[in-house]
Amino acid sequence: MTRSEFDDIRAYIAAEATRAGDLVEVARTLLDDLEHARMREATLRAYYLRLLTAARATVAAEAAGAPEPLTFLKDELAKRGQMPEGKQVNQILSDARTAEALVAALEQQPMRTLAPTGRGRRCAGVSRTLPR
Repeated sequence: MTRSEFDDIRAYIAAEATRAGDLVEVARTLLDDLEHARMREATLRAYYLRLLTAARATVAAEAAGAPEPLTFLKDELAKRGQMPEGKQVNQILSDARTAEALVAALEQQPMRTLAPTGRGRRCAGVSRTLPR
């Protein structure tokens, strides 16, 4: 969900005319979104683990003197439809050089952080105090 969607939900919950049934529906929607995000995260973690395993096996195969050390990595990329072809080759190499330069620049000049203002963090959405 986007930040504006969260702000919309906060405003909706804070509205005086909100009924309990409406809040239950919002809660269900949020739970569905959370479950979807967890599934996406699990899928991405699995893809990452497979790619990392293939990369490590490729380096190990090269160190062991295997005749085709790139086999593991090529196989994993092919399974995901990520094998570079034709004009993509030069674009991928250019992107890699650019990314390498950006990372090097970031490492030389770390990002500045804002000094604490003394105030606590607060939500930028609609605010409302609860009765005591």
